[in-house]
Amino acid sequence: MNPVVRRYRSLPIRSRLALLVAAAVAFAVAAVSVTCWFIVQGKLYDQVNNDLEKMLGRGVGPDGVVLCASPPQKNGTDNDEFQPRNGYVQLVRQDGTTCVPRYSEGTVKVTGSDKAVIKAADLRTGTYRNGTDEDGNPVRVLTVYKGIDAVTSQPAALMVATSLKGTQSTLNELALILLLVSGVGVLGAGAAGLAVARAGLRPVDKLTEAVEHVARTEDLSIRIPVDDDAEDEVARLSRSFNSMTSSLASSRDLQQQLIADAGHELRTPLTSLRTNIELLTRSEETGRPLPEADRKALLASVKAQMTELASLIGDLQELSRSEGQRGERVQVVSLEDTVEAALRRARLRGPELTIAASLEPWYTRAEPAALERAVVNILDNAVKFSPEGGTIEVRLDRGVLTVRDHGPGIPAEELPHVFDRFWRSPSARALPGSGLGLSIVARTIEQSGGQVTLDHADGGGTVATVRLPGAPTPPPETPETPETPETPAPRTA
Repeated sequence: MNPVVRRYRSLPIRSRLALLVAAAVAFAVAAVSVTCWFIVQGKLYDQVNNDLEKMLGRGVGPDGVVLCASPPQKNGTDNDEFQPRNGYVQLVRQDGTTCVPRYSEGTVKVTGSDKAVIKAADLRTGTYRNGTDEDGNPVRVLTVYKGIDAVTSQPAALMVATSLKGTQSTLNELALILLLVSGVGVLGAGAAGLAVARAGLRPVDKLTEAVEHVARTEDLSIRIPVDDDAEDEVARLSRSFNSMTSSLASSRDLQQQLIADAGHELRTPLTSLRTNIELLTRSEETGRPLPEADRKALLASVKAQMTELASLIGDLQELSRSEGQRGERVQVVSLEDTVEAALRRARLRGPELTIAASLEPWYTRAEPAALERAVVNILDNAVKFSPEGGTIEVRLDRGVLTVRDHGPGIPAEELPHVFDRFWRSPSARALPGSGLGLSIVARTIEQSGGQVTLDHADGGGTVATVRLPGAPTPPPETPETPETPETPAPRTA
């Protein structure tokens, strides 16, 4: 990489902005200054050219013949008509010789362009050029073909010239003034650019300090003040940072709460497991085996605690999955088939209960395994709280799934907490469960674009209602098109 580019990229943003502003202003000022200088130069040379054209009448006789010297007047003085004002006059012949009148300020050096005018012999054209006199002083020269020299009878041209010292002095002074003004303008633009960059990047500095503070202290409570009416890029960036820190703080709080709740829930089955295993180990070490009935009960308790631990770990894994992991598995799912699969599992867990189901076709977009787990959790909740020999009513109608049990119901003050993580009703503390089942149900249904509610049922018990978007028939791109008619009759399971 070019060292200059590397050096530029290593500068702070405010310095780079100041340099860019100064460079842009310098380019604009230079372009304007050069243009102005050339325009003034053109105007000054036009004025000089006009003065040269006025000098052409001098040095030409009444008959148009080029004169080499001014004719004397009767009073012995030179003819005023042939004396130019501050100018040079001379004749140049075809052979290159020149004749300079006495009233000319000096001699102008002849060039090839002057001889070309004689060769062209065109009375209508002339040539302008810059040249020098015999002393090397700059002059502006106009060479015009005038006819035949009266002395040598050769074609000759008249050369008139005027000094360019005043013109060049004016141009030099103008160039110096423009250079000074341009320098002051560039320096002022650089200073203004630096001031603007500092003012514009001040919110970015605050944002940088906030980010460094978060990285150093892990304090996510910091916020950057933002004007509510501001809509520029810096304001949007500040709002995004505030939103990000709020989300991170909320996520960390939830994570800490999840870890604390999980530790609390894991402590009970682990303590029970340790106690039971210590009893079994002590009986083996002391040589006093436990009675067979107690041993079987102890082993059954260990197995139940292990099952509860496995269920709790599975629930924690489900809650820890990110939205991105879920999005890769979403597809069109038959809610009717999902509920039927969940019903088969629920009947195995509550064989003494009667589960009546009326299901209609419905298709929705969801993750199949997660949706089935959510429905199973709802049915498990109904099985858990249903009285022995009770009935559970399941109905799926136009995307609305209702599960109604005839248990004791949920007190009104506990209804707002039923979907919280690890929350368990005081009356259900003695029953198996981790308190995560309904939390998983709420998360899964919300991720699928639906809603879930729990409420009192008429006549006692609890009714769980799940509403999922979708349609009674699968979309055309779905390969599994059912062979049922468009309006199938409800099935009773």
